Amino acid sequence: MELGLYTFAELTPERAGPGASGTADASQRLRDLLEEIELADQVGLDVFGVGEHHRPDFAVSSPAVVLGAAAERTRRIRLTSAVTVLSSDDPVRVFQDFATLDLLSGGRAEIMAGRGSFIESFPLFGYDLDDYDELFSEHLELLLKLRETERVTWSGRHRAALDDAGVYPRPLQDPLPIWIAVGGTQQSVVRAGRLGLPLALAIIGGAPERFVGLVDLYRQAGGRSLPVGINSHTYVAETSQQAADDFFPSYAGMMSKLGRERGWPHMTRAQFDQLRSPRGALVVGSPAEVAEKILFQHELFRHDRFLAQISVGTMPHTKVMRAIELLGTEVAPIVRKETERRAALAAPETSSASA
Repeated sequence: MELGLYTFAELTPERAGPGASGTADASQRLRDLLEEIELADQVGLDVFGVGEHHRPDFAVSSPAVVLGAAAERTRRIRLTSAVTVLSSDDPVRVFQDFATLDLLSGGRAEIMAGRGSFIESFPLFGYDLDDYDELFSEHLELLLKLRETERVTWSGRHRAALDDAGVYPRPLQDPLPIWIAVGGTQQSVVRAGRLGLPLALAIIGGAPERFVGLVDLYRQAGGRSLPVGINSHTYVAETSQQAADDFFPSYAGMMSKLGRERGWPHMTRAQFDQLRSPRGALVVGSPAEVAEKILFQHELFRHDRFLAQISVGTMPHTKVMRAIELLGTEVAPIVRKETERRAALAAPETSSASA
C-alpha cells in the first residue's frame, strides 16, 4: 500500500486574511509546507497532495506552483493536487500546469480532480454555481481528451471549442495519472469506475463501514483492478493521549468554524473522542493505533493508497513535522508489511479463481 499526506495549508486565524500580517503568515506557511513535503520524501512516504482554496484562511490557490517548488527539493515522492477544483478551472491550463510539473519532477506528477468543498472559485472565475454538475462532467471530458492526444478537437457548452489545437508541453508519464476525488455520492463513484479512473474517497465523518457500498459500486462499474485511495484526518504522536491532546484544539477549531458557516453544531471533546475510537473516522493516536486503524480500513476496502491530512486547522509546524516523521518511520513499515502479507495470502485465491 502507498502511504502519504495531503494538506490544505490552513493559516492561523489571528493572521489570516488580507493585509501585511496575512501576507507574512502565508509566506511562512508556504515555507513550512515545503519543509513538510521534503521531510515526507526523506522518511520514505509515497505521495504528497496539496489542495486548492480561494479563501483568506488558506495559503494555496495554485497547487501546481507549490508542487513545482517541492519537485526541486524532493527525489522520489509523488506530487499531486488534492484536489484540483476542476469544475471552475480551465482543463487546458490544468493539463499544462501538471505536464510541466511532471517534467520538473521527473515523472512524479498526478492530478486529483474533484468538485471541492467550497464555492468561492465559481464567481471568482466567472462560472455559474447552477452549472455545478455539468461543468465538472464537461471539464473532465476535455481533460481526459487532452491527456489522450496532443492535438485536440473538442466542443462543449461552457468553454470555447478547440479545433485541432496542439496542447503543450506533453508530460513524461503516458498517461499522466488522473484520480477522481469523491466525498460519498454514488453518481461520482460510478462515473469514476466507468471512466476507468482511480478513486480517492474522503472519509472524514461517520463509520468507515458506511463507505464499503460505495467502493463496491465503484468496482462493479469499473472492475476490481482499479486503484482506490482513502483520505482521512490523521495525527500521530508518541502516545495516544498526547495525540488526542495535540490534535483536538486545532481539529475542533476548524470543524466548529465550518459549523458556523454550514449550520453544524460546535465540536465537543466527547464527539472528538468518539470519532477517534476504533470505528470512528479520525485516524489519531500512537503509531501502533494509527497503523491498526489504517489496517482495519484495509480489511474493509482493500485499498491501494492511504493519504493522511495531518496539518488540520492550526496545528503547529513542529508537531506536524514530528507526526510526519512517525508516519514514515513507524506507521508505514507496519502497514506495508501487513498489507504485503495479506496480498501474498490472497494471491493463490486469485490464481485459483482465474483458473
